[in-house]
Amino acid sequence: MQKSTILIVDDEPEILRAVRGGLTAQGYTVLTATAGAEALQLASADVPDLVILDVMLPGEIDGLEVCRRLREWSAVPILMLSALGQERQKVAALDCGADDYLTKPFGMGELTARVRAALRRAAGAKPASEPTAFVWGDLIVDYARRIVTKNALEVRLTPLEYDILRFLTQNADRVVTHRLLLANVWGAEYTDETQLLRVHVGHLRRKVEDNPARPRLIVTEPGVGYRVRTVEPETIP
Repeated sequence: MQKSTILIVDDEPEILRAVRGGLTAQGYTVLTATAGAEALQLASADVPDLVILDVMLPGEIDGLEVCRRLREWSAVPILMLSALGQERQKVAALDCGADDYLTKPFGMGELTARVRAALRRAAGAKPASEPTAFVWGDLIVDYARRIVTKNALEVRLTPLEYDILRFLTQNADRVVTHRLLLANVWGAEYTDETQLLRVHVGHLRRKVEDNPARPRLIVTEPGVGYRVRTVEPETIP
């Protein structure tokens, strides 16, 4: 039986060697990364069956941010690693979307047992594959790389504008209420800030719509919220 592919993300060479060796001996295909950006690129290109992810990574994209970004477009099981073992960090990792948490130092027996359990859970309740991009005519929202292009040129969105567009396109053809959109982009404490949302949607429309005054993609549902209305995508050269 073909074994699963596992991506290990850790900047400690000793940990990488030990975990890679142990999992390879079990028959798994193993990919490794030492930084957040590299991990996201590998996850997008190779689509692993499980990610083992260290919380503390060098650079601006730490393990928690990698987890958040993966959860924007992937349901891959994520096992977080940390040498700290603090309750606050464990809660933060789980809140970001991690499936399990293991504190360093750990034994390979425990690690492989948790790997097997995570893969069994994923196989037992595997949903349909989530799309990694949304395509609407000449507009492409690449969830894996967090890049939006129109007419093959990158559209410069603010982080908030991107999060609004991502959530709406991931719920395409559904009415998304103001409260739901505010809660998912800003947080639960902002659910009444509809004017704030209208301002940002206006800015977003000016960047992605051909005619912002008569939007075809992001449609207003009066008094309720917004809906991304899909059409048959045009051929992209």
